[in-house]
Amino acid sequence: MTKKLKLLSDIQAFFLFLSIIVNKMKTPQYLSEGSKIALVAPARKISREEIVPAINLIKENGFIPVYDHRLFAVDNQFAGDDIHRQSVFQDYLDRPDISAIFCVRGGYGGIRIVDGLCFDEFEKNPKWIVGYSDCTVFHSCLQKLGFESLHATMPVNFPNNTYSAIESLFDVLTGKHLSYEFSNHNLNREGRVESEIVGGNLSVLFSMLGSSTFPDTDGKILFLEDLDEYLYHIDRMIVGLKRAGKIKNLAGLVIGGMTCMHDNAVPFGKSVEEIIAENVAEYSCPVCFNFPAGHFNDNRAIIMGRKIVLDITKEKTIEEQLELCQRFEIPYNEDDQFSPKIFHAHTGAFL
Repeated sequence: MTKKLKLLSDIQAFFLFLSIIVNKMKTPQYLSEGSKIALVAPARKISREEIVPAINLIKENGFIPVYDHRLFAVDNQFAGDDIHRQSVFQDYLDRPDISAIFCVRGGYGGIRIVDGLCFDEFEKNPKWIVGYSDCTVFHSCLQKLGFESLHATMPVNFPNNTYSAIESLFDVLTGKHLSYEFSNHNLNREGRVESEIVGGNLSVLFSMLGSSTFPDTDGKILFLEDLDEYLYHIDRMIVGLKRAGKIKNLAGLVIGGMTCMHDNAVPFGKSVEEIIAENVAEYSCPVCFNFPAGHFNDNRAIIMGRKIVLDITKEKTIEEQLELCQRFEIPYNEDDQFSPKIFHAHTGAFL
């Protein structure tokens, strides 16, 4: 029986070099025991009952959850009107004692308040802004300002998340390094690239086209995910990004969860992966599908704005694996018998 090389050691070594030596974005201070995490609802409303598991988990990890009655405001589907949600978010952005802000859930609403937020105090005391989906607009805004942020699961999802999803969230917050290896897809396009990663939810990004907060995609790795969309609408949004010149100069394209996609009575005729692959076929950048981030329980954390290495390949020979181990000082046991598929079982992505 063959033993598998521990990819975590490999990726830690590689990621450490990139994040410390060449990263351009500013990294908020990592959390330590007793750090305060503010809970905000910039979009859809949330109940006290829904937030209890997250509060307990935050405490179990040694942090202090910070929130008050304002978190539970209701204005139809929103967590209070735009002025209310903006005011609460601004309060925590300005507070120097807050180390991270967790957006408790997505939905819709962030894009209605982002232009009213002031980041002057935040820039003096940066903190981790955490969330995904609707929170894409905040990530893009922060990358425009030169700060990293955290695309990760949110408190409303904690009870259903995998251990790996939760672990990746708190690993980033405490300064540990991320590494992922995931299964191959027949539409992947091989290649290796080093660049900053930007993006998030496709629908939110599409709604930001033409605005000052749309991320700079030239020379970047673009991450996309989405939920509950019709296939023709995915095609329309990807074509829209192409026509706006947001795809042609990408360094790489990473597709996460395209969850609960719908088709019409008259079928569109292609899967969501085929739609995306067809639309980017004219470009040469590496492309991978099946990335473990998006609207599902195993939603792994991504440090948006961080320079990463994306390495997409089918497999490497034993000699190539050993050479990479030596090159990046990857620890391994002399007794290990390497399988040709260990270093990149199918597709490897370094984050």
